[in-house]
Amino acid sequence: MHIEFYNVKKKSKVKIPSEEVRASKLEKTNKDGSTRVRYVLKAIDSDGTKLNKFCNKETFEQLN
Repeated sequence: MHIEFYNVKKKSKVKIPSEEVRASKLEKTNKDGSTRVRYVLKAIDSDGTKLNKFCNKETFEQLN
């Protein structure tokens, strides 16, 4: 399975094998004390560009 990212340096979409993709979670505390969670897929392209893509919770759980 491949996951599609946008490479800003190449200005094109690239497909990265799912084995090379890391899933991480960003947690931010809001002013009112609540916590906001964002799910991110991270990879590195063949030219060394770091790629990030926000995703939903279901996709995040599939890759973990």
